[in-house]
Amino acid sequence: MNATAPFHPGHAFPHDFVWGVATSAYQIEGAAAVDGRGPSVWDSFCAVPGAIADGSNGDVACDHYHRWAQDLDLIRDLGVDAYRFSVSWPRVQPDGMGAWNPKGLAFYERLVDGLLARGIKPYLTLNHWDLPDALQARGGWAARDTVHRFVDYALQMDRHLGDRIASITSHNEPWVMATLGHETGLFAPGIKHRATAMQVAHHLMLSHGLALQALRAQGCQARLGIVLNLSPIRAATDRPEDIAQARLEDGRSVRWYMDPLLRGAYPDDVLQHLGADAPQVEAGDMAAIQTPLDFLGLNYYTRSVVSADGSWDVKTSGKPLTDMGWEVYPEGLTELLLRLHRDWPLPPLYVKENGAAFKDVFADGRVHDVERTDYIARHIAAVGDALRQGVPVVGYMVWSLLDNFEWASGYAKRFGIVHVDYATQQRTLKDSALWYRDFLRAQKLARAAR
Repeated sequence: MNATAPFHPGHAFPHDFVWGVATSAYQIEGAAAVDGRGPSVWDSFCAVPGAIADGSNGDVACDHYHRWAQDLDLIRDLGVDAYRFSVSWPRVQPDGMGAWNPKGLAFYERLVDGLLARGIKPYLTLNHWDLPDALQARGGWAARDTVHRFVDYALQMDRHLGDRIASITSHNEPWVMATLGHETGLFAPGIKHRATAMQVAHHLMLSHGLALQALRAQGCQARLGIVLNLSPIRAATDRPEDIAQARLEDGRSVRWYMDPLLRGAYPDDVLQHLGADAPQVEAGDMAAIQTPLDFLGLNYYTRSVVSADGSWDVKTSGKPLTDMGWEVYPEGLTELLLRLHRDWPLPPLYVKENGAAFKDVFADGRVHDVERTDYIARHIAAVGDALRQGVPVVGYMVWSLLDNFEWASGYAKRFGIVHVDYATQQRTLKDSALWYRDFLRAQKLARAAR
């Protein structure tokens, strides 16, 4: 990697390709106890000693709830087409059922109208992990009733915003909510029980399908889909046990979600592996999950290399590592996109999150992040490679617009292309943001020249 001149993709993308930036509510909004917002599972999880690396929480975060207009100006000045954001369910319906919160709904009305006034398409995510804590007390995603509460929530958000938004995503990364939240316990709500995790995974997928059906029945005009976190998974060696482990991990993290969405069934090898921990599936569930998608979103950060004994060390890969300890592997994004295109009947694809945490360097009033700039540029080029090979990719969004609360890592890891001084809430465009702005200008010039 050149330390001073980041890689620059030269490919001109299609004229209607969507460029954007992404955030999520709990990570940036703050205002945790303002204007009637109820607590989420992440508010409770952050209160558990040792759950968050730096002992922090999302009470203030980037104070986006109060600074949204300033942040939308930043988005406009980058020249992107779209902004992907999530609604905080406990802000609009504090208990996850019953009464709606007018002040919470009004915030998202202002946000959407503000985006449209700036010429930016709103891309809404209904669930980016912040389930109302009152629903968790009733069983959370392990309880089938939560499926129906989610459908009610989706319909209400469509009634308020559906005439002005381009897209609705049901869930962001159900694997994270199920596995990290309910099997390893590393994320909220901090449960460690595999059977519960698999039931949660099923209920998330079922709620997605039923919500899409209900939204279409209501006349929703936005395009509807889901966002999965996916990676190519490779065996560390050619030993049979490593190959078998890689196949199983691919089943649990990729095929477990892709197969029901696009084939109407969970993979047999994973069901056999789970045994008694497999989820309870009722008649009609799989047909609902297979409800046609207007789009499929994927989030990509790195590949996964698997060994049966867990001995593979990413530090031995010879690749640069991010501040999260993740391998920088842009060719994996092309590989993943080609595999999805080969193995499933795909709707249009978006890369809904892609980015990296690195240590920022301040000098002369600027934030120099050449590693992040190079990361984004190389991954955009990887998308271009997949497009040229026929994969139906229609958009790309950088994660993240702002430095923010990075879940169990707290504020120690920075993914933003805009630096946030958490003490003063000052925003500073990093070099990666300036690069992205200039890249998008070049793309628009290329479009105009055709």
